Amino acid sequence: MRHIELITTGGTIEKTYDERAQELTNRGSIVQRMLRRLKLVDARVHVRELMSKDSLHMTAEDRGLIVRAARAASELSDAVVILHGTDTLCLTGETLARELGTPRVPVVLTGAMRPFEMKSSDALQNLTEALLAGSLMPPGVYVAAHGRVLKFPGVQKDHDGGTFARASG
Repeated sequence: MRHIELITTGGTIEKTYDERAQELTNRGSIVQRMLRRLKLVDARVHVRELMSKDSLHMTAEDRGLIVRAARAASELSDAVVILHGTDTLCLTGETLARELGTPRVPVVLTGAMRPFEMKSSDALQNLTEALLAGSLMPPGVYVAAHGRVLKFPGVQKDHDGGTFARASG
């Protein structure tokens, strides 16, 4: 039985529609709803709700908290998956790669360009890919999304393509 620590930080992947405010907001983790839609054989996923923020509002202190949580989780699990907003996911990935070096287990970040609750969302696909990458990849820090896994450092968000890519130059 593989143990996967899933750390939630918020971001678009977990945004829900607030009818009163008429906006998408981070009001707490909804990852358990996503996990119930998956068949995970031989895997036990422990969810740790670290924060619930749009990544554009994350601070250096927030990233430090993510690093500490990932470091602790990597000592007790077979893989670490971090749900994160896509706007600054690469900044956090670079920070994790710098601070953790090569962790004992794969540390995989993922997010979504459209919230789980919306039609045509990439949230469930990306979560599934991140969980699988945590089982298949060697130790390191990665982003998993849209059918690919990229290792940090050297990843950037491709705004035009709506995905992640190797940094050019």
